[in-house]
Amino acid sequence: MSERPDLPPPAAALKAEQILGLLPHRYPFLLIDRVLEVSEDKVVALKNVSFNEPYFQGHFPGVPVMPGVLQIEAMAQAGGILAARSVTFDPTTHILLFMAIDNVKFRKMVTPGDQLIIEVIPLRKGKIFKMKGEIRCEGVVVSSAEFLAGAAEKSKVG
Repeated sequence: MSERPDLPPPAAALKAEQILGLLPHRYPFLLIDRVLEVSEDKVVALKNVSFNEPYFQGHFPGVPVMPGVLQIEAMAQAGGILAARSVTFDPTTHILLFMAIDNVKFRKMVTPGDQLIIEVIPLRKGKIFKMKGEIRCEGVVVSSAEFLAGAAEKSKVG
């Protein structure tokens, strides 16, 4: 597959503006702060977990823990960046949607002040992507999952 000319060269980092150009998510649901590395074979992204995250108000009062489903969503968003690099994908007309989530494991709580390194690799590329994600904090795996995602035209969703 040829690389997309509107994306940076392999192993390049993405700034916030470039992430916003690839993903439809916006605050408070954009869970990727920076992309440290992106190539055909993997994406490595960063999420700084702040005490000001809106979900900490109710999850859980006095014992703030980042919900596991949001960790999976962060992996999916990183996977969306990887998929956009691999296929013709126009974020103005298309959206990448979850199709399945398998082998999910939560190994350690994520709390305010943690810096998450999110790594996603493709297991299969095409119209439907299969990816494997892992989130580390201070070098320790806190969560992992495999997931399927497929591109859909925005006009046909809903």
